[in-house]
Amino acid sequence: MSGQTALRAESTLRQKPSLSGRRTRYGVFFATYLYQGLIAGFSLTALANHLTARGVSAAEIGVHFALAGLPWTLQPLLWGPVVDRGGDSRMGRRRIFAVAAILGCHATLALLLWGGEDRIGWLGLIFFAHSLCAALLDTACDRMIMDHVPEGELGRVSGCTRAGFVVGTSLSAAAFAWMLAAYGLAVSARWLLAAAILASLPMLLVREAPADALATPTRRGPAPRRLPFRRFLRRLAASLRRPRALRLLALCFGLDGALGLFELPFSVDLLQRQAWDPAALSRIQAGLALASGTAGALAVGIWSDRAGPVRPLRALLLASAVTFMAAAALLGAGRAGSAGPLILALTDMLPGLLIVALMPALLQASRGRAGAATQFEVYMAAMNLGSVAGTALAGWLAPILPLSAVAFFVAIVFLGAFRVAGRGDLLAVRD
Repeated sequence: MSGQTALRAESTLRQKPSLSGRRTRYGVFFATYLYQGLIAGFSLTALANHLTARGVSAAEIGVHFALAGLPWTLQPLLWGPVVDRGGDSRMGRRRIFAVAAILGCHATLALLLWGGEDRIGWLGLIFFAHSLCAALLDTACDRMIMDHVPEGELGRVSGCTRAGFVVGTSLSAAAFAWMLAAYGLAVSARWLLAAAILASLPMLLVREAPADALATPTRRGPAPRRLPFRRFLRRLAASLRRPRALRLLALCFGLDGALGLFELPFSVDLLQRQAWDPAALSRIQAGLALASGTAGALAVGIWSDRAGPVRPLRALLLASAVTFMAAAALLGAGRAGSAGPLILALTDMLPGLLIVALMPALLQASRGRAGAATQFEVYMAAMNLGSVAGTALAGWLAPILPLSAVAFFVAIVFLGAFRVAGRGDLLAVRD
């Protein structure tokens, strides 16, 4: 009788949805990044374009971007050690942090209900607070990917998470561009909060392991022995001082920094000098991202799993350099207005796939270390810091440098990255 009871208990555990199931974890990771995309599409595309069309300057929009992006640059110091050194919760080693982060995210989004379109500073602070919580969610999710996804599936998971983020960004940018223009911020904030809650349900309802509790603040047992924090930091610093890690950091910072230099001033030029409709621009940006970030991202992910990340990454870097050179030629010929959709396609689609090819290499470089999540988030922070720095600098360079020169500079950066990615040891699994 006791044997039958044990079998029934084991069968019940297997029926509980958890990250041990391949389809379940793909669904959870897709939905989590869909959530992040919903917020990014609202804040950084629809709302930014809406405010720009109302006459807000590029410098003020740059501050808005910078506030939203700042917590992501501090992510390794804020949350990496917390997630890496956790692991005694009955909710799972990492999931408890994800659930706490989601609750914080929803609380900060609710503050938008009391915001106003003319209070740019207040909006920036709200998205700053949201990014603090979202960065914890992202760190926990990344560590769960490292803990539960086999090495041969990292490319597909990268494509899946990218597709989730792009679908969320595209739908959010298109829907809220229309809603902001038609109904204003208060109504849009209500629908954003409802969509965010719906997208977060899989992470809230799926266990990390079948035997984990769904929701409880209690520990699994006595507090585990943790590596002293100073020794943890010394090991992390030693890992990041290795030549390969330094080159990966430079690659992450340089690529996103170069893109940030171009994207904001080009959007401002289309809206303020070429008199484009902000809702139309948001729809085009959303459509282009959706086209490349779904089927394209999954294709690159499968390619990376089969061929390794080197060949896909180098091919995308070279192709992106060519597209930015073409964009520079069109801008230099004074075709910013008539060729605007083509320039957007050239500069948005291929660069968006770079992260899909780069992610498996960054995950492999971080995996198996005591501070795996922290090291990986350092790479992600380098990307976010590059994007924030590029976007902030773009607002000051816009009156000085023509867009054609900026596009040509971005192409040169991609060519340099193509050479760096060709080094045999750069994307190796281990140092």
